[in-house]
Amino acid sequence: MAGNGGAVRAGAVRELAERLLPGDAARDFVGSPAGLWVALGAVAAGARGRAAEELRGVLGVAGEEAGPDVTAVAAELARTSGVSAGVAVRSRVPVEAAYRSALPGVDFGAAAGDAQAELDAWVAEVGGGRLDGLPDALDGGADLVLVGVVALGAVWREAFDARGTRPAPFTAADGSVAEVPTMHRRVPARWAWRVGGGVVVELPCTGERAPRVRFVLGPAGAGPDAVVPLGWAEEGREPVRAGGVELALPRFGLRGRIDALAWLASVGVTAPARPGADFSGLSAEPLYVSKAVQEAVVEVGEAGVEAAAVTQVEMARSAARPLPAERIAFDRPFGVVVLDADGRLPLFVGWRAGGPGPGPDPGRGRSGRERTFPGGRGRSVRRSPGR
Repeated sequence: MAGNGGAVRAGAVRELAERLLPGDAARDFVGSPAGLWVALGAVAAGARGRAAEELRGVLGVAGEEAGPDVTAVAAELARTSGVSAGVAVRSRVPVEAAYRSALPGVDFGAAAGDAQAELDAWVAEVGGGRLDGLPDALDGGADLVLVGVVALGAVWREAFDARGTRPAPFTAADGSVAEVPTMHRRVPARWAWRVGGGVVVELPCTGERAPRVRFVLGPAGAGPDAVVPLGWAEEGREPVRAGGVELALPRFGLRGRIDALAWLASVGVTAPARPGADFSGLSAEPLYVSKAVQEAVVEVGEAGVEAAAVTQVEMARSAARPLPAERIAFDRPFGVVVLDADGRLPLFVGWRAGGPGPGPDPGRGRSGRERTFPGGRGRSVRRSPGR
């Protein structure tokens, strides 16, 4: 990010990333700090009072000054080769004109018709098919939905030779050892450096403003909160003094979900999630954040790296008293009817007299094979429960 303002914004995103990383080395983790920062920043642009104060504590910005920073970070993401990004807002409540003008790059629209299908299609389009929709289904309870997407498709400047990929031992955090597909190649020593007790290897990608993809190996037993930030640490770097580096890198994929609302609460940000929160800069209607989740995927192979993240933030009206839910449990014999598009012709009918057995995995098709990305990419995307 160019200029001192860009450095400040980059520092804010890095700080959020460091606070977001878990300390547990025994479980996988993946997320998009930039994607979460932009989405929460767009929400913070409409916050005032205590809600703005708490969001400023984790984002570095909130209130009226947040809009330009969010716009600048989004523009910087778009200037990186292979990256696509966007933010969309669908609202049932009036949105302040000043809020719209402060976020010129946001796709604003009314939450009319089938917002689920519309937003799923928008996510798939912006994400290049790497994600197929929102993390969670819309249940009709949200008065405003904000969705942010960041996606990356990058090609190595020098690809790994697939013929060199072979099984090699990988020792997991629990000490167990398994053979995993591992890519091999020799890279220049200048692509690697030591820092903070670990070692970093950067693999260049094609493009004039290519993303920097770095792999970080930390001290044995260290968790992601201690190791991952070494990937952007500037001080204390020492070159690897060798004629080259024989790199062995597993071919891998990561897929995960972050409950951002729970994470915010864990770092002391609770005011935006309470009825009565002040989001008067966004709408005259009294809104509060009722949900914030992110799903992300990263895949690394011989040709390059692909990644995508979608952040979903829902807001509800504080003053609205929701009707109590009615429980309908199919816990006795029940029927099933499949009708034509006009709802007239019974195409299939059925009756379940006994207790239902295990149904199909929601992440698999009728054949039992895992569902794949649109466009035949052959990479599965699991929907969250209830989707």
